[in-house]
Amino acid sequence: MIPELKALTEQIASKKLATSMGRVSGISGGEIEISGLEREARIGDRLVLVRGPGDELHGEVLKISGSKISMLPDRAPDRVAMNDRVMLRPAPAFAPGDNWIGRVIDPFGEPLDGRPMLRGEQARDLMAPPPKAAGRRHMGARLETGLSVFNTILPIVQGQRIGLFAGSGVGKSTLLAKMAQFMQADVVVMALIGERGREVNHFVEEVLGPEGMKRAVVVAATSDQSALVRRRSAWAAMTIAEHFRDQGKNVLFMADSVTRFAEAHREISAASGEAPSLRGYPPSVTPLITGLCERAGPGANGQGDITAVFSVLVAGSDMDEPIADILRGVLDGHIVLNREIAERGRFPAVDVSRSVSRSLPAAATEEENAAILEVRKFLGSYEQSEVMIRAGLYSEGNDAVLDQAVKIWPELDAFFGKEDPSGISNSFNRLQLMLRRATKGR
Repeated sequence: MIPELKALTEQIASKKLATSMGRVSGISGGEIEISGLEREARIGDRLVLVRGPGDELHGEVLKISGSKISMLPDRAPDRVAMNDRVMLRPAPAFAPGDNWIGRVIDPFGEPLDGRPMLRGEQARDLMAPPPKAAGRRHMGARLETGLSVFNTILPIVQGQRIGLFAGSGVGKSTLLAKMAQFMQADVVVMALIGERGREVNHFVEEVLGPEGMKRAVVVAATSDQSALVRRRSAWAAMTIAEHFRDQGKNVLFMADSVTRFAEAHREISAASGEAPSLRGYPPSVTPLITGLCERAGPGANGQGDITAVFSVLVAGSDMDEPIADILRGVLDGHIVLNREIAERGRFPAVDVSRSVSRSLPAAATEEENAAILEVRKFLGSYEQSEVMIRAGLYSEGNDAVLDQAVKIWPELDAFFGKEDPSGISNSFNRLQLMLRRATKGR
């Protein structure tokens, strides 16, 4: 049978002819208690509360307790009354397909771009475990990124997992889009978690553009949707990435942002009665985030890899806030964006001194590692004396390393902000040429 026809047949066969019905038996805060569905409902199933003709409130099963279930609605439960009818709609099977490339979908696998879409042939578990640790391969070769700073000082390799830490308005989303456009990968899977509604279309049509979408799948859950839907979007996107990884493909996974993923989980945990402990976050947020991160990375033998970029919103550049701290401990490197660098017009506003790639030194040759160490030495020397330099108190001749750092700084700063589609070797050649000019006559 033709795969498309088989998928359509299975999709039609999965439709239920009868609908289970319950009644509202209580309303408490943001939760709605329902009776009559406790024998059939499962955690994660969808519910539709009918308030009147054409007036529906959607939600999800949050808790099952005795003879009642708790529904967490997608919106405030205004005008909900006792004995209102509630229909049970079991969570649809999530079956990614190759035809999802180039599409914008919601966390349930439904299209958001107005075009019909078939499910894949095999349903997958949204909460699948990561590959077994002993069976995973090592991280692979260095990837071309299209940006000079990542081609040289902060290399990204196949199967690496990195964090992108930034405050609001520092260029985080734009940097992710550049990576999605230029970074070496077979498929790009993008999770937009709690994004503003108008930004989804802007990101797809203007930032990624038609060329970027040719190899991308975008999973979007906007900020007005319930916490359950927003949290699900990260799992859905990772499940899609695993579908392509199992085909042997190199997948680039991006989540924007893990902070909003954690905030959605905090809302759900508060509704279910879990006490907060980590600056307002519940204890379960740690295994939640680490579990998502562990699903990315190198696959087992015969599989591809998931190279992952997890963005984190850090208020006031606080790298010690709970979500940033959890991520730094499980990832293979972190990129820090600096507001001061962004405000003087350099993009990407990467703070190289505070950023780390744990793929080094293995990802570079001996000569390249020597160049990276020299650059970091100059950056450290310049930044330690930057206040003195700007105040006009620096005088040449007292410190040979600082003299070279001052000489190379403008060119190096411009280099960090350059796009470079010409390749990793050419990026390093330019960097080494700068270093030779700065150290000439030493």
